[in-house]
Amino acid sequence: MSESSEPELLAQERRHRVFLDWRTAVSLASAVVAVVALCLAGWSLLRSGDDETDAGSFSDAQRAEAKAKTCGAIELVRRGVSRNTNLVVPGGPADIAGNLASAANARLALYDGGQYLIDRLEPATPSDIADAARGFADTLMDIAAAATAGSLDSDPNQVARRKSADEANTKLGELCK
Repeated sequence: MSESSEPELLAQERRHRVFLDWRTAVSLASAVVAVVALCLAGWSLLRSGDDETDAGSFSDAQRAEAKAKTCGAIELVRRGVSRNTNLVVPGGPADIAGNLASAANARLALYDGGQYLIDRLEPATPSDIADAARGFADTLMDIAAAATAGSLDSDPNQVARRKSADEANTKLGELCK
C-alpha cells in the first residue's frame, strides 16, 4: 500500500506545485499591470502639467490674436446676457407667459453665454484673461442653474453670484482694453 500511495502523493505534490506556480504567475501579472497603470497615471499627470507651460511657447502675435478672439467672445456674451436679463415684457407683470418666456431667455443667455465663452478660450490666451474668463463663465452658468432650480433674484446666494459676475465683468473689461 505504501508503494501505490507514493505515486499518488507525488502526483498530488506536482499538482500542488503547478497550482502554486499558476497562482504565482497570476499574482506577478497583476503586479505588473498595477505598476504599468501607476506609471501611466504618473505620466499623464506630468504631461497635463506640461500643457500649461506650453502657453509660454506662443509668439506675441499668437497671444495677441487669442486675446482679441477671447475679448470679442467676452463682449458678445456680455451684450447677450445684458440684453436677455433686462428684457421688458410688453404685457407687463400680468403677462404670465411673457414673463416665463423672458425668464427662460435670461437663463439660456446666462448658461449658453458661459459655455460659449469657455469653448472660445484658446491655449494662447494670456492666463490672466483666460482665468478671469473661466471664472466669469462658471459664475454665469451657476446663476443660470440656480435660477432654473428656482432660486429667486433675492436669494442671498444668487445675490452673491450676481455680485461675483459683475466683478468679473468689470475685471474683464479692464483686461480687454
